[in-house]
Amino acid sequence: MLLGAMLVLLVLGGAGPASAHAALRDTDPADGTVLKTAPRSLTLTFTESVGLLDDSLRVLDPDNRRVDEGEARHASGRSDTVQVSLPAKATEGTYIVAWRVVSADSHPVAGAFTYSVGKPSPTPAVINTGPVEDPATASLYDLARYIAYGAAALLVGTAVFLVVCRPPEPGRLRRTLVVGWWALLASSVVLLLLRAPYESGTGPAAAFDPSTLSRTLDTRPGLALLARLLLLLVAAAVLLRARKQQRATRLTVGAGAAVAVGLALTWASAEHASAGIQVPVAMTSSVLHLLATAAWLGGLTALLTLLHRGPLPALTVARFSRLAFASVIVLAVTGVYQSWRGLGSWNALTETSYGRILLVKLAAVTLLLAAAGYSRRWTARLVTAETETETETETETEAEVAVKERVPAQVGGPASDVPAQVGGPASDVPAQVGGPAADGPSAPESREDAPSAVAPVVSGAEDAHRKALRRSVLVEVAVSVVVLMITTVLTNTLPGRAQAEASAPSGSDAVIAASVTDVPFEVGRARGRVQVTLESNRAGDNAVEAIVFGLDGTAAIVPELRVSFTLPSQKIGPLDTRVTDKGGYWGADSFNLPIAGTWDMKVTVRVSDVDQVSETKQVRIEG
Repeated sequence: MLLGAMLVLLVLGGAGPASAHAALRDTDPADGTVLKTAPRSLTLTFTESVGLLDDSLRVLDPDNRRVDEGEARHASGRSDTVQVSLPAKATEGTYIVAWRVVSADSHPVAGAFTYSVGKPSPTPAVINTGPVEDPATASLYDLARYIAYGAAALLVGTAVFLVVCRPPEPGRLRRTLVVGWWALLASSVVLLLLRAPYESGTGPAAAFDPSTLSRTLDTRPGLALLARLLLLLVAAAVLLRARKQQRATRLTVGAGAAVAVGLALTWASAEHASAGIQVPVAMTSSVLHLLATAAWLGGLTALLTLLHRGPLPALTVARFSRLAFASVIVLAVTGVYQSWRGLGSWNALTETSYGRILLVKLAAVTLLLAAAGYSRRWTARLVTAETETETETETETEAEVAVKERVPAQVGGPASDVPAQVGGPASDVPAQVGGPAADGPSAPESREDAPSAVAPVVSGAEDAHRKALRRSVLVEVAVSVVVLMITTVLTNTLPGRAQAEASAPSGSDAVIAASVTDVPFEVGRARGRVQVTLESNRAGDNAVEAIVFGLDGTAAIVPELRVSFTLPSQKIGPLDTRVTDKGGYWGADSFNLPIAGTWDMKVTVRVSDVDQVSETKQVRIEG
């Protein structure tokens, strides 16, 4: 049920464009500038390293002809730049640059800007920036990423649970290991096939083009996925060897540990930890974070599986409790470092999307730790109850042995004495000491046939503690699914540090007039309007302010507001303004509308947890 709910949320919520980590920091020539002479090259600088595509940079002259020369490349060997050569002679007018690259965290990002030679053109050139993100491809790719994260946690966590916690019946977790292995294999194959269409923004059918697969294998994400598939084959061999030996030897444990670290590296080497500041430390932290997450959350699933199928020794549960505690310590240390690296400042915690999502994750983790605390409490009580039960059983067994040793001394004396006591009429004693019984059933012929005087006993308190532990572990697993979902969303969000680096305004500051647009909305019982103000109605860098008004004309507070722009005639967008709550109004200090035209402005207002509405109005942007 938990996995089904997660998949539904992913399908419904995964159609929107991803918020990639790479952001455009600077361009040369700068956006909106007018140059006296034509530049010989064009350079873009991003906040982190980026990968290049076949058409990463396209430059069109005022007559809509492509003028860039040669393939796009990294400038001066810097992986955070993209450069292309331009011809020595250039037509006077406005040039438009369309770009599309892949950020270090494997997400594609695109945009456009303009510059002019001599003087701006009266009419901007027509440009097609290429296909926008395909919803089907993006949804399938994100779904496969979620499944891969969960499957890795299940596979690695269950294996760690078997080695560290040593449950009495490890075969009961064999199916869990198999499910984790196959799910990770299938999701990795899907990610490898969808990688090229995901980067280029084309449909899922492009995944079956052999040329796209060969191109994917030349990229860092493609090589990481290929390495993951090879490591899964090694993992299968290790698991089969351990199953054949019926125990985990030092060789299989060492090989399994190496495979687990390698799997974690396939994520760290292809995502945000591999770019930015302190890359070696960041990658080490990312690997430890992933392994600790798998040990805790995957181990929780294994524990819940065993608790669901029958009684489990308290010692096994206690071992997992210690493992979970160690995992939480590792998660805390690495999580603090990764948060600092991604945020850059305390203000970013509340002023950026990354910071706000991080706060939500911290709240979910706090709830998870609370559930884990209850589990540790019930584990301690279970250990105590089981110890008391074992002590009582041992005491009763010792008493039984003592009685058995005393009986021969009373009834097994000299043969001459016995007949006088036990050889009389059958009705006198035989029913008590084992002779033929006249009135009752005969006694068992041997000790083995008799019912045990001390059968294995599970006390009522012990049984109650097991049920309470099962419930608390179930809560932990449910919250852990939510934490995994929030974590994946966080990896798709622009970090606060990168947002701050890219927020410096660029381009022309000339403003002829502000653009004010009222967008009425109605959802459920909520009605009102959103007043959106662009600092300038000209193309280029801009500032956006939005105020939500109720029916009475007073400012209203809403939990979420989004504003985006699309130019359908040129297939540009949607471009998200990334407005944030400024306290009374929503705003974005820097937003770029690259060219003039009639843009579709989409305003989405969420008034409650379940009610939201989107309205679209056209806005004219001058050149």
